[in-house]
Amino acid sequence: MSDRTTFFKSPKGPKGKIITGNLKAFRSDPPGFLTQLATEFGEVVKFRLGPLQNFYLVSDPEMIKQILVTKQKNFMKSDDFKALKPIFGEGLLTSDKEFHMQQRRLIQPAFKKSHIIDYGQNMIDVASDYLSTWKDGEERIITQDMMSITLGVICKTMFNIDFKEGYQKIGQPIETAMNLAVRRMRSLIQLPLWVPTKRNRDSKKAIRSLDHIIAEIIQKRRNDPAKHEDMLGIIMDARDDIDGLGMSDKQVRDELMTIFIAGHETTANALSWTLYLLSQHPEVEAKMYEEINRVIGSRPPTPDDFMKLTYTQNIMWESMRLYPPAFVTSRKVDKDVEIKDYRFKKGDVILVSQYVMHRKPEYFQNPTSFIPERFENNFIKTIPSYAFFPFGGGPRVCIGNHFAMMEAVLVLVTIAQRFRLKLAPDHHVVKNYSTITLRPKRGLRMIIQERNLKRNTL
Repeated sequence: MSDRTTFFKSPKGPKGKIITGNLKAFRSDPPGFLTQLATEFGEVVKFRLGPLQNFYLVSDPEMIKQILVTKQKNFMKSDDFKALKPIFGEGLLTSDKEFHMQQRRLIQPAFKKSHIIDYGQNMIDVASDYLSTWKDGEERIITQDMMSITLGVICKTMFNIDFKEGYQKIGQPIETAMNLAVRRMRSLIQLPLWVPTKRNRDSKKAIRSLDHIIAEIIQKRRNDPAKHEDMLGIIMDARDDIDGLGMSDKQVRDELMTIFIAGHETTANALSWTLYLLSQHPEVEAKMYEEINRVIGSRPPTPDDFMKLTYTQNIMWESMRLYPPAFVTSRKVDKDVEIKDYRFKKGDVILVSQYVMHRKPEYFQNPTSFIPERFENNFIKTIPSYAFFPFGGGPRVCIGNHFAMMEAVLVLVTIAQRFRLKLAPDHHVVKNYSTITLRPKRGLRMIIQERNLKRNTL
């Protein structure tokens, strides 16, 4: 029997502090830190974010494929996601193994292509209703506007709740819960929520508020004999093919909380970054307007327009390449595993970063430039499958990826058909800020300029 261990490579990495390792550098700028590691140390980098835990950044597409797809059974969700369970419970974001697959089977019907097309009109209606309050020449905090619109879409598609009522009820509690999630994921020491600190009290109040709202909605729906075609109705009617059982109210709550918080946040950030990028690239903006004028003109958009808006789709793909809302994915090794020339041991944590991969010059020419045209002519098929993966991959690929893409494009064209947006003259330097997702730091203040639809001009 030969001993193969001598042939495995030993990953290099940065030196760190004895107790905290590289935690300070990671916290200050996670995407920048990970990009620097990959550039300096190569396809696998070893580092620490605490006294004992080994982390490995993997930035080779074939290795990423093995981690997320081929050998995914050797991995489980990392501990930072377990820290989110007080908020999300056992939803798709935090659950693992067989339970995760069972839940995914039950939820999948809500995201069938036929349902997503039906949701498309809701996306347009919510955005149009929100834009009716915008005024020519005013300055708006666009990051907040995008959060409001995408939350409105979730409220309408999931519960058939009117947008304004939905945001008034759950907007602030969701933001508080998100802030709690970020603190718990990044803290070396996670205090239980029962410890009576001010943050814990505020967080528990926000979670109770969301729980109360969701419980009311579930109970009202349980008592309603009518059939509902919104997302909640489809999820509550779903039955497992194996045991024939549906979800308990607790399971429904956990999945709805996940969709509420994670579902609207990611698309809002994608739209915010896109509007910022368009404001900085008038030549791209002009081509988008030309496509919208040609495909839609002055009539209201419809879900059927989505497939015809190919350049606008490419704008979204390129925006998510530069600023992927989910910028890093983590896995904990559940069983010792060999991948390429490396061996990872049980307990190791592996990070794969969409942000890092999407900016690699070996796959993307001029990687820091905003060039939607690069996605033409089936470009994706010319690069490795895990060089570009904004929605993740494998069994845990984002279940709402097609929903999110349609929503982003339809909301974007609904805005662009009527308005042109520019950064406020005294705007701060735009940088990214990483929570669970990648946001524009300090938000985006933009000036609204109404377009003349009759003349189809800017």
